Amino acid sequence: MEFYSYFITRRLVIHNKGRPCGRRIKVTYEVIEIAPTDPLAKPLFDELQLEYSSRYGEFARHREPGTSEELTRYPPELFLPPDGIFLLLRRASDGAVVGGGAFKRYDAATAEFKRMWARSDLRRQGVARRIVAELEVRALRQGYRRAYLTTGFRQPEAVGLYLSTGFEPLYDRAIAVEIHGRLPFGKDLLEPGRTDTLADLRAPGPLGFPGAPKPAADVTNQ
Repeated sequence: MEFYSYFITRRLVIHNKGRPCGRRIKVTYEVIEIAPTDPLAKPLFDELQLEYSSRYGEFARHREPGTSEELTRYPPELFLPPDGIFLLLRRASDGAVVGGGAFKRYDAATAEFKRMWARSDLRRQGVARRIVAELEVRALRQGYRRAYLTTGFRQPEAVGLYLSTGFEPLYDRAIAVEIHGRLPFGKDLLEPGRTDTLADLRAPGPLGFPGAPKPAADVTNQ
């Protein structure tokens, strides 16, 4: 198996019942770029599938598609250079996959970030932020100026992550998130904080769920 990899190191504060106890450990992660069909990606897909099912189970007909559906809906080569990327974050000490993410071409200037994930037992340790940062670096390297993504309305942690990493909400926040279904975000990667370059990415109305009928006008105006 061939893949590209390099190492990053960060120090983690170990918490005791939610309170910092002052002890720090050094953790080294390996960032690897692989194909989404590689068996190494299976832990990411398995946990994403479980999370979608637990959060959107009652929206079975209209929820975000499962990861297996996503891979059949999009040819795997879309997530490979020169237009895309698929990466995993792997702990160097034991080889455990702790997170991952991908992007594909949205338009000539925009990378669409997909399937960002951090292992549930390792959240709030900076793993997801690292994945976003790694995707942004690669998107710029591959010639994109902007990043675009969507997340589900029942994923407030993801919304918080994107807001904290400089993504701009591209939906009407006066409308209930349940009506939106999917929440779009964008970011100017060359000039973070600039929003006028995102105008054409803004949703004209609620995106709803894939395959679901669009909400009626009188509903969105309530």
